[in-house]
Amino acid sequence: MGLESVPSLAKDGRTGRLGTLVMYTLLKMNRWDVNQRDGLGVTPLIWAAICGHEEVVKLLLRKKHIQPDAADENYGRTALSWASGNGHEGVVMLFLGLHLVNPGSVGRRWGKAAQAVGLLFGGRYVNPDSGCQYDRTPLSYAAENGHEGIVKLLVGRKDVNPDSSNKYGKTPLSWAAGDGHEGIVKLLLGREEVNPDSSCENGQTPLSWAAVNGHEGIVKLLLGRKDVNHDGGSRYGRTPLSLAAGNGHEEIVKLLLGQKDVNPDTPDTGCGRTPLGWAAKEGHEGVVKLLLGRDDVNPNSQDLPCGRTPLFWAVLNGYEAVAKLLLGRKDVNPDTPDTGYGQTPLGRAAQEGYKGVVKLLLGRDDVNPNSQDLPCGRTPLLWAALNGHEAVVKLLLARNDVNPYHSSNSGQTPLMQAANSGHDSVVKLLQARYSRDIQ
Repeated sequence: MGLESVPSLAKDGRTGRLGTLVMYTLLKMNRWDVNQRDGLGVTPLIWAAICGHEEVVKLLLRKKHIQPDAADENYGRTALSWASGNGHEGVVMLFLGLHLVNPGSVGRRWGKAAQAVGLLFGGRYVNPDSGCQYDRTPLSYAAENGHEGIVKLLVGRKDVNPDSSNKYGKTPLSWAAGDGHEGIVKLLLGREEVNPDSSCENGQTPLSWAAVNGHEGIVKLLLGRKDVNHDGGSRYGRTPLSLAAGNGHEEIVKLLLGQKDVNPDTPDTGCGRTPLGWAAKEGHEGVVKLLLGRDDVNPNSQDLPCGRTPLFWAVLNGYEAVAKLLLGRKDVNPDTPDTGYGQTPLGRAAQEGYKGVVKLLLGRDDVNPNSQDLPCGRTPLLWAALNGHEAVVKLLLARNDVNPYHSSNSGQTPLMQAANSGHDSVVKLLQARYSRDIQ
């Protein structure tokens, strides 16, 4: 076995009696640099920490010239950072033991046992709060990945900042809240140094992260805090309610609507879209029901830059059940055109071939079946004929108030559009209507 096999042993963790003896023998020869990096810029100690090979870590830490706080070359993460992020609690304890015998540090949690670990490995120092190239600490990685035991180890130390933020301003609490680690959120909220309402570079708070990802228990915890803004907007003005509504988290929407300080109709600053607009756009029927149950929600709000209503978004994306809910409200205008193309919900439904939605819209007396859009001047029938939507054409032609001769701004009639596009079955339907009109 060559000297170059020691890094492989560290990575693979072959630390049975024979593997340990081989590694010990190779290390004792002092002909191999224990801090030598492989092609990825990773040392044997870091590999052992990544993989959780505790015995290998012990062997390497006994070497006089080992650098226990060295970082890898790609991410700038130390062995402690990797062990924390990957949940290797035993390895983390080894490194924290090294730190506890550093002059000035206090071994509050592990006492004599931790000091013994540190003395065993020469009293070398490891920074438990070191940041990688993204300014993320071991605590940040442990919080994100849900390693509660390791979080306990780290937040119990005076030399670890429990509220550190990465280069984008995201704290361990935000990581834990966004990934649904309720136990860790409780731990962090129990620390006075932790700001429960800190915002990232994009303006999202721990509550926003929990709301957007559907973590109901964590939302409840944060809503129970007086020092958390329940209605704070992100960089683009999306509130926790807007984020929860857009992702269809019905129970969280209920929780937020139950807060007196939450405005259920706040448009975001990026799209000018309200929570109802987001829910309708994404087809979340249950959330739409909840929002329509509020008197302070405008069901006809128009967003930016195209001026689309919640109904228009539901129609555009083919969400028939949501469209039905909205059309069931007398105060919903079913014929509002968008400001970008001047197209009505009926025009869009006909264009896309959504037969069920077209039928719902035609059931309203306040829908103009001959509306023309911009800049082409196409009617719903023209769109359906152009795209060959035979079922929609049938529905439209069954109405006496639908004009089958209406031409676009370029002079194209529905029959010409269907013929030019090769939709023979639609051509036959239109010819039959023309023959009927002549008689």
